[in-house]
Amino acid sequence: MKSLVLDTAWKNMLVGLYEDGRLVAGSSQEAFKKQSETLFVELKKQLEQAGWKLQDVDEVIITDGPGSYTGLRIAMTAAKILGTQGKMKVRTLSTLQLYAGADPCANVILDARGGRVYAGCIENGKEVWKGILPLEQVDEFLAAHPGTLYGEGELIGKSAKPTDFLASAQALIDLARPVEDVDTLVPVYMKESARYLP
Repeated sequence: MKSLVLDTAWKNMLVGLYEDGRLVAGSSQEAFKKQSETLFVELKKQLEQAGWKLQDVDEVIITDGPGSYTGLRIAMTAAKILGTQGKMKVRTLSTLQLYAGADPCANVILDARGGRVYAGCIENGKEVWKGILPLEQVDEFLAAHPGTLYGEGELIGKSAKPTDFLASAQALIDLARPVEDVDTLVPVYMKESARYLP
């Protein structure tokens, strides 16, 4: 099984090519607000490095949110094109899953603007809880679910563990959710604030 993993949801851009769960070629780079200019250039480069043609790919896996409005739609549009015209299977992961990878016990926070964060508890690659929290509730959230912090810890004055996005994607391939009808694929927008309930 040849898999293409794309992530343009937030500040990082990921293009990874995997065969039977093994990384063949890929890149991970900060490209905030530049994903639309660089995604297909980078995809072409990685396909050449792997010695693949686009039609060799069996499935495309993308992150479906949370993230920036425009960023989410870049990879999603690519997935829809490949899923319909290229006849590839399409599967999804959440952005929070990708940040945490397969860490046994992890928390992820990302800037949701307006003094809020996207927050998630991830255990062994699976989402246990996710929501939007005001910044003043993040310490309570972290205390209720101790674990490795990923994402943008600087928002609360803490250091977060850097994510190796290529390795993280590799660890999560089997957990990606299938999309039955690619025409119905839409980003997961988290808008309402929530209170963390352990």
